[in-house]
Amino acid sequence: MPRKAANEASPVTDFEQSLDALEQLVEKMEHGEMSLEDSLAAYERGVGLYRRCQSALEQAELRVRLLSDPQDPASAEPYSGPSNASDA
Repeated sequence: MPRKAANEASPVTDFEQSLDALEQLVEKMEHGEMSLEDSLAAYERGVGLYRRCQSALEQAELRVRLLSDPQDPASAEPYSGPSNASDA
């Protein structure tokens, strides 16, 4: 089985890096010391980072579905968490 190139990030690594960059960008924007043009550029970059995170999460969900039922991944049910009767 061929290995990925060393510089090709896994979806998990890409998600973590994108999320970290997005958090740093938001923190910088929240300080309110950016010009309008810089703010717009930061917003545009943030949207791109958000989309990368969303894509990585969708890929992870697909992998989980494939692992749950390789014959019919569409039949996989979302995990609803542990059922706790005392919370009702």
